Amino acid sequence: MNALIRPLEAPLFADLPGDISVSFEFFPPKTEKMEAQLWDAITELSPLGPSFISVTYGAGGSTRERTHATVSRIIRETSLVPAAHLTCVAASKAEIDEIADQYWEAGVRHVVALRGDPPPADAGRFVPHPEGYSSAAELVAGLKARHDFDISVAAYPEVHPEALNAQSDLDNLKRKIDAGANRAITQFFFSTDAYFRFLDKAHAAGIDAPILPGIMPVTSFAAIRRMSGNTEIPRWLEAMFAGLDERPGPRALVAAVAAADLCKRLYDGGVRDFHFYTLNRAEQAYAICQLLGLRPKETT
Repeated sequence: MNALIRPLEAPLFADLPGDISVSFEFFPPKTEKMEAQLWDAITELSPLGPSFISVTYGAGGSTRERTHATVSRIIRETSLVPAAHLTCVAASKAEIDEIADQYWEAGVRHVVALRGDPPPADAGRFVPHPEGYSSAAELVAGLKARHDFDISVAAYPEVHPEALNAQSDLDNLKRKIDAGANRAITQFFFSTDAYFRFLDKAHAAGIDAPILPGIMPVTSFAAIRRMSGNTEIPRWLEAMFAGLDERPGPRALVAAVAAADLCKRLYDGGVRDFHFYTLNRAEQAYAICQLLGLRPKETT
């Protein structure tokens, strides 16, 4: 309603008080150059006072080690709260327990618990480890039994691609919350209607945990299309990026404004917590936060 009564001459982002909370997602670096880029991004975004920063995780020893090394460094060298991802893929319960223990001993208290994407060898179909967890809900329960972690889980406003239907997907989210998850973070989306309809359905199903909107600035339209799954990509969004494939500078500017507009519409609907998928780049997330009125925290 606020957007409807705004004077025509008022800028879209005028007078926003910055009364929002933000969090950021990063992925562990594979090379020294990528590590430098990651820490540049963390350094630039940390003055915004994120509630937490999450670090992704994949199946396989080297990826797990990079995630652990990244969150350990965050704890050692910053005052930020790291949230380490953990999945069910290709690991027994004993292996996951060991990883959870290592996180806890390193000082990690927040975990993002996910079933995880199936590896290519399984032809896109999730096959539980014979001695592992078969779902994210089981993983949440196992982690809670092991340590008193603060746990985030995934949610899908436009339905997980592997779900039988929207109701079964919502039932799965409720199982994760009932197992002990503290909040959900959504897959990226571009429709505020889809998000708010999903919130209404979640509340009607008895889910009262916070559901943070996951915001993905469009760094590459081809990549967004590849990662979208069941996420609808509006024609107007595609039109905004037409002709920008080989123009990274203008594309980044358009992406920041488009994502900020989405956040503003969510803000007008009452949202105050936002989670940004940064792809280890700070500029767009910082610009969006600036437009939403968030400023660096005072340091003493």
